[in-house]
Amino acid sequence: MMPAKTKSANLSTNPASMKISYEYRRENKAIILQLKGDLIGDEAGPQLVEVVSDAINDHLKNCIVDLKEVRYISSSGIGVLITMLTKMRNVGGEVYLASPSEHVKKLLIITKLNNIFTVFDSLEEAVEEVKQ
Repeated sequence: MMPAKTKSANLSTNPASMKISYEYRRENKAIILQLKGDLIGDEAGPQLVEVVSDAINDHLKNCIVDLKEVRYISSSGIGVLITMLTKMRNVGGEVYLASPSEHVKKLLIITKLNNIFTVFDSLEEAVEEVKQ
């Protein structure tokens, strides 16, 4: 298992907004991306997509996005998730979403993204799925 790498991005002029930070690590056949804060795209979007591109270059075909500490996802943030999914699916891989809050779950249902992404209630369930 490689050590977790941490990044912060998305400084905002809105004090109510919480910049996104993320850590990622390789575990088994997947990259696990743990997000914290508000996923609103901006500078963090391309960085998150780059993490997925690097994982693909390292021959990883699964990405688990841990949403446990994500408070809010904007339309741009949804675009980032879809871009990551598209990149993975183009190489026969998959992006799994794990531990969404009730607010994020509702967003996934309203936007019908729960039909596009495989969503797990916990990170452990997603990791177990990828192992198989």
